[in-house]
Amino acid sequence: MVFKRRDRRTMLRTMGEALYPRGGWTRAFHYVKHRVRRLPDSPERIARGIWAGVFVTFTPFYTMHFLAAALIARLMQGNIIASLMATFFGNPLTYVPIGVVSLQTGHWLLGTEFEVGDKSFGGKFVDAGGDLKHNFMTLFNDQQPDWHGLAVFYDEVFFPYLVGGLIPGMITASVCYYLSVPLIRAYQHRRKGAIKAKLIAIKKKAAAKADAKRKAD
Repeated sequence: MVFKRRDRRTMLRTMGEALYPRGGWTRAFHYVKHRVRRLPDSPERIARGIWAGVFVTFTPFYTMHFLAAALIARLMQGNIIASLMATFFGNPLTYVPIGVVSLQTGHWLLGTEFEVGDKSFGGKFVDAGGDLKHNFMTLFNDQQPDWHGLAVFYDEVFFPYLVGGLIPGMITASVCYYLSVPLIRAYQHRRKGAIKAKLIAIKKKAAAKADAKRKAD
């Protein structure tokens, strides 16, 4: 195969690079920023895509951020590629503060209490996953399904996270939008000027060659 990797990555290496890219998160951030600025679209449409991508990182749909970002960008008539790239706003360095802020805000809005501790947050994820696995296996054995862990997870984590992520998500996404528009516009203008200058230089060089050839003849 033409595009087959020469050094096939193991599953452990793939998971490690997902948590920490080989060049570091700073390099990954600059790469995404560079790719977003070079998208062939208006600054407003690109910025709307960025808004969608940043916003969904404040939702608890961890395995569906790409899909959610693309749908929101489509509804907002934003750039879908920009929305997918902007989901990298959520990464192992930011998910903890995003989760804490969203949960605290959600419990505050709902009038419930936010508890900090392994069992109250990470433990509930484990319990919910265990329920899903157990209930799936009940399809093939005589055991009864148990939804207790999922119910606790929904009431104390998922729903408060979903409600609480709306306000900080919209605020952060809006800040990114208003910062992105002038930056992308300035970059596009500078890039157009550089391309125009390069084309003029090529034309001058071609004209000089043609003139030299004409004089030689």
